[in-house]
Amino acid sequence: MSTADYHMHTALCRHAAGEPIDYAAHAVAIGLTEIGFSDHSPMLRDDFDNWRMRFDQLDQYVENVRKAQKAFPQLTIKLSLEVDYLPGHEDWIRKLTSLHPWDYLIGSVHYVSDSWDIDNPSKLSQWKNRDPYEVWTAYFERLTMAADSGLFDIVGHADLPKKFRIYPERDCTPLFDRFLTTVARKEIAIELNTAGLRKDCKEIYPSKQIVRMAKERNVAITFGSDAHAPDEVGMDFSKAMELARSVGYTHWRRFTQRKSESVKL
Repeated sequence: MSTADYHMHTALCRHAAGEPIDYAAHAVAIGLTEIGFSDHSPMLRDDFDNWRMRFDQLDQYVENVRKAQKAFPQLTIKLSLEVDYLPGHEDWIRKLTSLHPWDYLIGSVHYVSDSWDIDNPSKLSQWKNRDPYEVWTAYFERLTMAADSGLFDIVGHADLPKKFRIYPERDCTPLFDRFLTTVARKEIAIELNTAGLRKDCKEIYPSKQIVRMAKERNVAITFGSDAHAPDEVGMDFSKAMELARSVGYTHWRRFTQRKSESVKL
């Protein structure tokens, strides 16, 4: 396969199954030559939520990835984190960045407030009390701030609010435009994340409209399965590559030690 799966989780995040060595084995079995682990990073407080590793597990996470690297020398395995962006957490993110030699950082927004992670099934009822356009606006404002922060190399699942098929009646194109203009100015990448195909929305994150707008602005792309189990590694990548090509993409972005290069699809 001519691309890499840069978005994968491990058992340490408490809602995934399997160790890095298991994910690596499946990657080899399906013909991938490059993968990257990007488990949910610790937060300032370990009790912030229940779907990420604790801070005292970060070194263990790195060690688990190193074990997979040693076990599968024929596979390029990158070390990364998926980091939640919340305003005011920038110093914490910089601290995390300094602790290990990460290959890239995926910046994601799950929270539109300090207490509401909009993709959490256990909080689905909160959507009933909110105007969808208001939620999408708050989400894209934070996603644009994440892109503008200079803290990240890749922006994760850029239209996550569609997960439960709750869409605004108003046109969100201006929100997408502001976000992608910022991404282009910062010269970072967005991912084509196939996990959306396994959710209620049944669509890759982000939508074809956003991917087309990204191409028009020369925004780089990466690919991710958002695997939470070994057999999800590389899942639906043929559909993601088809989406990329359909709007004119010919290259993807490879990351090593926070440096990037363009690679032909």
